[in-house]
Amino acid sequence: MEQKSIIMVITTCGSKKEAHGLARLLVSQRVAACAQVSGPITSFYWWDDRLEEDEEWQVKFKMVASNFEKAVSVIRENHSYELPQIVAFEADKVLNEYADWVVAETKG
Repeated sequence: MEQKSIIMVITTCGSKKEAHGLARLLVSQRVAACAQVSGPITSFYWWDDRLEEDEEWQVKFKMVASNFEKAVSVIRENHSYELPQIVAFEADKVLNEYADWVVAETKG
């Protein structure tokens, strides 16, 4: 199978239920091959000129890079935040068999 660019997309959610819902949604739609939910974590950030401190859950999605825009669309449509964190990192080294699996599971 041809090697494709694999990325990890990360978002955070205000509840475990929302994080699990997004994880299940992107994997069930085959936008992501895998999703991992971690938390709770504590996030510090500026919002409306105030320093905020909140408990959040982090979701990491593994997918082919060509699915990034679809992931952004699905996350934004289903996220409770006005401005959700959506960041992606390209994997510079990936086990070939794992990359093949990600491609196969996302129909990449």
